Amino acid sequence: MLRQAFTDRLNQAMKAREMRTVSTIRLILAGLKDRDIAARGRANAEGLSDAEIRRMLQAMTKQRRQSIALFEQGKRNDLAQRESEEIAVIESFLPHQLDQADIEAAVIAVIRDIGAVGMKDMGRVMGALRERHESVIDFARAGAIAKRLLS
Repeated sequence: MLRQAFTDRLNQAMKAREMRTVSTIRLILAGLKDRDIAARGRANAEGLSDAEIRRMLQAMTKQRRQSIALFEQGKRNDLAQRESEEIAVIESFLPHQLDQADIEAAVIAVIRDIGAVGMKDMGRVMGALRERHESVIDFARAGAIAKRLLS
C-alpha cells in the first residue's frame, strides 16, 4: 500500500515539477530498496511490511529533525529549511501523529492499565505504548513523559 503511494506521489511530483518532493521520494525509495535487499538476506522474500516502512519513515524524520538542530546551530538556515521541506514530504506518508496532550494521555492510560509504579516498569510501559500506538506516537517524547510520571 505504501509502496504504491510512493510511486503515485512521485509521478504527480514529477508532472508538477516539484523537485524537492521528487528528490525526497527518491531518497525514500532508495532507503526502502536497501532495506528490502537486507530483508531478503534474512530469508524475507517479500521485503518490508507497511509497519516496517512506517518505522523507516519515522527514523528518517527523526534524523532530519536532528540535522535541523545542527544546521540552526551552525547558522545554516538554508539547509535547515531544506530538511524541513523533506520532513513535510516524509510525514505526508505517515498517519497523523499524536500531539503532546494526546501522548501524555496515552502514557497515563498505559501506566494505569499495566499498573506501573516506578522506573523499573519503564520497559513494560514503552512496550505497551509501542503495541497500542506504534505508528502514531513519537516515542522520544513518550519516553520522556513516562520517565517523568514514573519517577
